[in-house]
Formats: sequence, structure tokens, C-alpha cells
Amino acid sequence: MVKKLKQMADKKAAAPRLFDSAMAAQVKESAQQIWLAGMGAFARAQAEGTKVFETLVKEGTSLQKKTQADVEEKIGAVTGKMTSMAGDVQAKAGQHWDKLEGIFEERTAKALKRLGVPSARDIEALAARIDALSAQIEKLAPARATASKGSAAKRSTAKRSAARGTTTKRVAAKAARPQPR
Repeated sequence: MVKKLKQMADKKAAAPRLFDSAMAAQVKESAQQIWLAGMGAFARAQAEGTKVFETLVKEGTSLQKKTQADVEEKIGAVTGKMTSMAGDVQAKAGQHWDKLEGIFEERTAKALKRLGVPSARDIEALAARIDALSAQIEKLAPARATASKGSAAKRSTAKRSAARGTTTKRVAAKAARPQPR
């Protein structure tokens, strides 16, 4: 029986070796085919690689131009909006500044009026009134000059000049006075 068992064991041991060698042959053949397929792909990639590369470069260039045009368009739109917004803000700020300036001028004018400081209009009105009175005096002066003959007319003119200077000096002194705060 030992002989029979030994023979059976030898048969079983031989069978897997046959199976192993067939399987090894198939694996070897598959590896060979995979290797050949890789070599073929490499050869094709070398042959068509430059064509594919040039095609990819062209597509990249066109995509870049398209993207740049889109970006420039969007930047232009944003710039336009920002310019519009800046103009609106500037206009509003100008309106508020003008309003503030007007309020300041009104309050300053009221304060000066309460202190008795004449305004520019008041001074202009006084100057116009002085000029009108001077013209009337000049019209009357020739009639007086013939009546009083000579020196009286000169004295009268000197008095008028002195009076006019004094009036102007008073107005100027009043305007130049330091204003209490």
C-alpha cells in the first residue's frame, strides 16, 4: 500500500507541475502581448506626438484669446460701473458740500450782522450813495463858487474831501475792527 500511495502522490505532484507550466506559459504570453502593445503605443505616440502637441498648442492659444477677450469685456464693464458710481458719489458730495458752504455763509452773515459789521452790499450801497451825493454837491458847487467867489469854494471843496475821507475811513475802520468770537 505504501507503494500505491507513493505512486498516487507522484501523480498528484506531477499534475500540478503540468498545470503550473501551462499557466506560466499563458502568463508569459500575456506579458509578451502587453509588452508589444506598450511598444506599439509608444511608437504611435512618437509618430503622432508632434501632431497632437501642435493641435493642443493651437487649441490652447484659441482658448487663451477667448478667455482674454471675456476678461477684458468684464473689466470694461466693471470699470464703467465704477466710473459711474464714482461720478454719482462725487455729485452727491458736491451737493452736500455746497449745502454746507451755504449754511456756513448764512450763519457767518447773521453773526456779523448781530455784531454790527456792515456787509459787502452795505459798503457798496454806501459808496454808491457817497458818489451820488458827491455828484449833487459838484452840481451845486459851481453855483456856490460864483456866489462866494474863489476862496470860499476852495474851503468848501476841502471840507467835502475831508468829510468824504472821514466817512470812508469810518466805514473802513468799522469793517477792520477785530470781531469777537
